[in-house]
Amino acid sequence: MRILIVEDEEVIARRLARFVRHILGERVESLHHITAMHDARLWVREHVIDLLFLDLNLNGRDGFEVLGEMVAGSFQTIIVSAHSDQAIRAFEYGVADFVAKPWDEARLRKAIERTTVRDDEAREQLRYLAVRKASEVHLVPIGEVELIKGAGDYSEIQTEDGATHLHDKTLTSLERILPARFRRVHRSYVVDTNRIESLRSEPGSRYFARLRSGREIAIGRSRIEALRQFLG
Repeated sequence: MRILIVEDEEVIARRLARFVRHILGERVESLHHITAMHDARLWVREHVIDLLFLDLNLNGRDGFEVLGEMVAGSFQTIIVSAHSDQAIRAFEYGVADFVAKPWDEARLRKAIERTTVRDDEAREQLRYLAVRKASEVHLVPIGEVELIKGAGDYSEIQTEDGATHLHDKTLTSLERILPARFRRVHRSYVVDTNRIESLRSEPGSRYFARLRSGREIAIGRSRIEALRQFLG
């Protein structure tokens, strides 16, 4: 696992790095520490990372200036901050967890575990999916997302107005942060189940979901029963 710590307090950064190495052990492939927001931006553009620990107050600057850009990346983000009043806002952007200072190893371990499993409470607070377009980051309201299609190492976010936005996270990574109403109905699709109008089948055990927009998507035969149960 390739890890980046963005923290301007050296003592805290060293303690965080020590705990991370103890928790992950040999899974740590690399661990880098950066103190400035500008340097952090450059690092994530030029290097591949899997997990980011980000302080929201770097040398007096608001970490939300870069948070949208960070959560648009293929990696997971954990906020480590003394500003616990900003937790809800951070979850709205799609961070994996918010660890309030002071913290201990047990709390940090739980945060790292949340990067690999779906956390119901955190997922329901998601309000945006951040996507990169050229040199800018756009926040796509989660309420406008109809479905998400897997595209190799990326995902295609399709909104109710017919627009498509390419996201750097894989479909599996996005599944971990999306609200529970978003369900994997096919190896290539995650759909907002609130937008499903009806289900239908065709000979040969082929299943489809018709969305309110009129669009139809395939449903995997191994997923149809779970979807029916979820829809009640």
